[in-house]
Amino acid sequence: MFIVTAEQMRAVDEHTIHKLGIPAASLMENAGRAIAEEVIALCREESAGGKVVEHKRRREQGEAQRAHTGPGDRQGSGGDIIADPALVMAHPADQHCYMLIGKGNNGGDGLVAARHLLEAGLGVTLIYADAPESLRGEAAVQRDAAGQLGIPALVHGREAVDFSRCTGIVDALLGTGSQGAPRGAYAALIEAANDSGKPVVSADVPSGLNADTGEVYEPCIQARVTVCLALLKRGLVQYPGATAAGRIVVRAIGIPARLAPEHGPTVRLLTEEVMRGALNVDTDRLRAPDGHKGTYGHVLLAAGSLPMSGAGLLSAKAALRAGCGLATWALPAALLPHVIGSVPELMLAAAADGDSGEWNAASAEAVLRLAESRDVIATGPGLGRFEGDTGWLRRLWQQTDRPLVIDADALNMLADAGPSGPRDWGRRSAATVLTPHPGEMGRLLGMPTPEVQRDRIGHAARYAREQGVTLVLKGARTVIATPSGEAYINTTGHAGMATGGAGDVLTGIITGLLAQGLSAEQAAAFGVYLHGQAAEQAVLRRGNPASLLAGDIIDAL
Repeated sequence: MFIVTAEQMRAVDEHTIHKLGIPAASLMENAGRAIAEEVIALCREESAGGKVVEHKRRREQGEAQRAHTGPGDRQGSGGDIIADPALVMAHPADQHCYMLIGKGNNGGDGLVAARHLLEAGLGVTLIYADAPESLRGEAAVQRDAAGQLGIPALVHGREAVDFSRCTGIVDALLGTGSQGAPRGAYAALIEAANDSGKPVVSADVPSGLNADTGEVYEPCIQARVTVCLALLKRGLVQYPGATAAGRIVVRAIGIPARLAPEHGPTVRLLTEEVMRGALNVDTDRLRAPDGHKGTYGHVLLAAGSLPMSGAGLLSAKAALRAGCGLATWALPAALLPHVIGSVPELMLAAAADGDSGEWNAASAEAVLRLAESRDVIATGPGLGRFEGDTGWLRRLWQQTDRPLVIDADALNMLADAGPSGPRDWGRRSAATVLTPHPGEMGRLLGMPTPEVQRDRIGHAARYAREQGVTLVLKGARTVIATPSGEAYINTTGHAGMATGGAGDVLTGIITGLLAQGLSAEQAAAFGVYLHGQAAEQAVLRRGNPASLLAGDIIDAL
């Protein structure tokens, strides 16, 4: 599923209307109907005590309105009368929706939805943020139609609006084209809607949400459901926007799906279908019947130090669980006796001299020597900082032709080389994957962490493209960005993954997949997906997300 910016959505709309000749009125009609259907679905859910009503159940409720021509008729043999299932609900008169209407096309969608809700028997009142006369184009046409139907209407500032009289609210105030914090009547209506405690259904995006970045302005609608029209918007899949949006339902409105890639979208929601199709990944991880340990690659991990030896151990074990044939853990010699046998399947190699249990600049020689007979290198987890460490990393960057995964302390070494460090060191011939969390990303970019979080997709995509690396920006809805400018937003995982060592496990998984011959793009995307999926399985076994440990994720792979 493609994810679009507001500008890309505008271009797709323009092409549909002016090149294909599909009338704007048709798109608005489809959009309004979709919103109305989701409002009714929410009403059913509320009346069912909060249980989610799926499409099949909606259809069954509609078919319950079946009638026959006489007693004894055989069902399906003629005489059936079936009401439109999407717009049928029990006791519609018990529901009364306030429709918050802005002056743009988003308001026009809300006016269409009002007509369909009225037709379904619900009570409807229009609440205009601006004078109704200010509406233009298709929105003005829908305003007039609503007037002819006699739908009650109030104008903010002219009449008092009592939100205690409604059972639910439809937010059709501001669309994807709005910029900055809502003001005036728009801000007042958003605040009143939020304060009412009534469930809100937003049209396309919650009013007050940046449709491109997910930034939430003050005030911003807190929706129970957001009916995203035609194509998924970037701001809905990143936090805090995802919280404001509630449950997101993407609905087709008559725009051909094939138009999306023709107008610049390079971001996709990462699903199993996308991995199998766009990324050509075997998500079943099937093994060749005549394969052997050499078939699936040999990983080298340069990781761990005296206070953080567990990080290296987690990465190494995760690489093996991800399916690589062999794994060697390079670590300071003083640590070796303490980890022997921790993972019997793992090979160990001393790569730093001395009794300190710490790395040193001279150890680069040993790592490079070990890399000659390995297929992929990962470094950073538990590595610590040491004198000359940025030069140490630079040697690995420049003097090996193996795929390289860089995480944790190694990312901080890279950050010390400056915002253009990777570019100054030269583009590597082999794949390079960076796996920063937001704080590390901020150091790489030379900006505060909150600034990174304000536009995770944009920052990740630009860095990957400019530096020629595959970048995994970790966190809720992890972003995977590639040198070609494409990006993927992960859909797996949960809040319980906010635990020490989870990132080290991800590094191991990605490294293990690279060893098996996956490209950087495939390994990063599939690795992130598997990581989240395993965490979901681990919580089912554990019973509570708060109890999750990084090792549980490995055990669930």
